[in-house]
Amino acid sequence: MAITDFLERNARLYGQETALVELNPSEARDNGVTWRDFQLIETASDAPYRREISWKDFDRKANRFANLLLSRGVKPGTKVAILLMNCLEWLPLYFGILKAGCIAVPMNFRYSSDEIKYCLDLADVEVLVFGPEFISRMDPIVPEISGVKTYFFVGKAAPAYSEDVLRLMGYCSSSAPPVKLEDEDLAAIYFSSGTTGFPKAILHNHGALVSSCLTEREHHGQKREDVFLCIPPLYHTGAKMHWFGSLLSGSRAVLLRGVKPEWILRAVTEEKCTIVWLLVPWAQDILDAIDSGRISLGDYYLDQWRLMHIGAQPVPPSLVGRWLKIFPHHQYDTNYGLSESIGPGCVHLGVENTHKVGAIGKPGYLWEAKIVNGEREVSRGEVGELLVKGPGVMLCYYKNPEATAEVLKDGWLYTGDMAKEDEDGFIYLVDRKKDVIISGGENLYPVQIEDYLRAFDKIKDVAVIGLPDARLGEICAAIIELKEGETSDEEEINAFCGGMPRYKRPKKIFFDKVPRNPTGKIEKPVLREKYCKGSLVEQQING
Repeated sequence: MAITDFLERNARLYGQETALVELNPSEARDNGVTWRDFQLIETASDAPYRREISWKDFDRKANRFANLLLSRGVKPGTKVAILLMNCLEWLPLYFGILKAGCIAVPMNFRYSSDEIKYCLDLADVEVLVFGPEFISRMDPIVPEISGVKTYFFVGKAAPAYSEDVLRLMGYCSSSAPPVKLEDEDLAAIYFSSGTTGFPKAILHNHGALVSSCLTEREHHGQKREDVFLCIPPLYHTGAKMHWFGSLLSGSRAVLLRGVKPEWILRAVTEEKCTIVWLLVPWAQDILDAIDSGRISLGDYYLDQWRLMHIGAQPVPPSLVGRWLKIFPHHQYDTNYGLSESIGPGCVHLGVENTHKVGAIGKPGYLWEAKIVNGEREVSRGEVGELLVKGPGVMLCYYKNPEATAEVLKDGWLYTGDMAKEDEDGFIYLVDRKKDVIISGGENLYPVQIEDYLRAFDKIKDVAVIGLPDARLGEICAAIIELKEGETSDEEEINAFCGGMPRYKRPKKIFFDKVPRNPTGKIEKPVLREKYCKGSLVEQQING
């Protein structure tokens, strides 16, 4: 079956029920509306900060976009890209692409003009749907893009080279297009995070998307009465594949455009959210706002919130410990995955295993995992590279057979993550293979050092990188972001690190903001670019 079958089933069974809600608190603020007012006028049909769509209208809009594409002569297998911020139109357009038999190509909303052009060319995109936030990035590159034949615009005042897609969809049939889809049909190209350069294009079929629905619901038990709060960007597999649990169960989801702690808790309150997926920085911000007194939990109604789960990056155990002290009734889970494994779930902790916080868990539903050193499967407790196998493994890196051969072998996906397994079979991430610091012949794993430093109550975030060193090869450096209002110095940090083995202690301390991408991953190449050059210059001066 195809992923679109679930949408059609929901439209048939639950047609008048709400499928999606979009909340845009910044719109409310810009229109002079406070969050207190928001509760009173949230159902106003003309309110720009709250919009909703039923399952029936969701399916109709998807059909209309599919029929629009087919009316333009677009053939099954054509690549259609989406460059939009999270909005109510995003998912109907995505499903419209799939219903037309086309391949959806979601684009990172942080891409620069050069990256947009690169990805459009790499994926052989012929149709692009984009929003007003991207006009200034699209204008200079449109004359240079030869492959894109049609530009559709979502918003007012479409640029001259584009067409108003929502207006055009209004003239199209809302009936399902005559396109039959199967598991093996190509469905989507997602891009790797690009933290080591320009991203690679990851190709998946409908079977992989369907498998992610099954895995997500098995892990988190979504039921019809659940309400999922979705905050991360929909272009990323993580956000969308967690939402697939809502798709499979026919339950409502809320798209929140904003990450302020007050907005998250107000959305949970007003929309009666039961499941919230957070990134580490957002969870940290909520806890800090509560600890500082800026937020009073008495102002919110959160009793129905049953599950908080985190993914996309290693989760500090100290953070989870703080969370469960404040929210002891919450179930907690963490999920591990890659875009190459159709997002989260190939390894997951499980809500029943909070005693193993710090682990990413065991192989997820429908998945296998093992840890190897070269061709040898390692013993428990030994560090090696994590491999996963399951129905969500990518078909290939599109147009890149060499890179595909490096990570796909006999059905196993080589993740590039270093991990170890404990005596109970729980897997712990140690670090990215490429991020391991080799200092004086010792392997240092930045994640372990970062977790240690995050236990210091003045630290909001931390990143550990290797700096070149003439004698040791590399030395360990910590970039530390302090909590608002806190002060510290190198001496205090070094004293706190006294509990670590000497060879693991950071040799350099920098106080700075820790950059993260939209999916929460630390942008270590940015930090290496900033601090490694300085380190080299310093060595040359002292040399």
